Amino acid sequence: MESNNRIRAIMSALRVSDVVSVAELAVEHAVSEMTIRRDLDELAQQGVVRRVRGGAVSLLLRGEEPPFGVREREAVEAKRRIAAEVASLLADGEAVLLDSGTTALEIARVIRDRRLTVMPLCLQTATELSTAPRIRLVVPGGEVRPGELCFIGSLTEGAIRALRFDTAVIGCCGLSAEHGLTAHDLSDVAVKQAAIASARRVIVATDSGKFARTAFGAVCPLDRLDMVVTDTALPPAEHDAMTAAGVAVRTV
Repeated sequence: MESNNRIRAIMSALRVSDVVSVAELAVEHAVSEMTIRRDLDELAQQGVVRRVRGGAVSLLLRGEEPPFGVREREAVEAKRRIAAEVASLLADGEAVLLDSGTTALEIARVIRDRRLTVMPLCLQTATELSTAPRIRLVVPGGEVRPGELCFIGSLTEGAIRALRFDTAVIGCCGLSAEHGLTAHDLSDVAVKQAAIASARRVIVATDSGKFARTAFGAVCPLDRLDMVVTDTALPPAEHDAMTAAGVAVRTV
């Protein structure tokens, strides 16, 4: 099993049990204990676990999102397909708000050569677009959330509300017919709400794994969204609920 897949599997185990064993993981994944120790050391550097003798203990609260560096490893191919689809929906010359998150970073990589005005909501995405030759880059300012490096707070919200966007591309921590769009961090909820209110069209870009989750903060109900772009593992019941709410759904 490749390192990325193995670490994702370890993360899944940590969601079930707060403690994992080096010996048991080595047997399960058919690798050496030294390999598992390296995986756990990497997760410890990300702040996901605390290393203990013979294993590791989860540091994540129930329902808390994993760090950016861990999420960047998840559903990589699906995120790339989603990014390409979202890019195809943007017309040259549009003013685009690009939310924070790992899928948004993939979108930034795809649109580097496009002629667009883009306001990215995290430093990673802003850096990716900073050398793009035809991108007009507008940065909102405000406080930067540690670890995620996304813009949050009243200055960020005010900058967003002062502008009008053709399209807002929004990420999420959870999406469902019952609870709508949700996010773990409450400061991120307020920024997403400002983004949605300032855009003519709202596209949610998310892998299908988010449909199994509901995060702490409610951003908006489904009827505030125009389109969802996700992968083909989208649960059929959620697809039907979104289309019934008037949301266009594209799966890739």
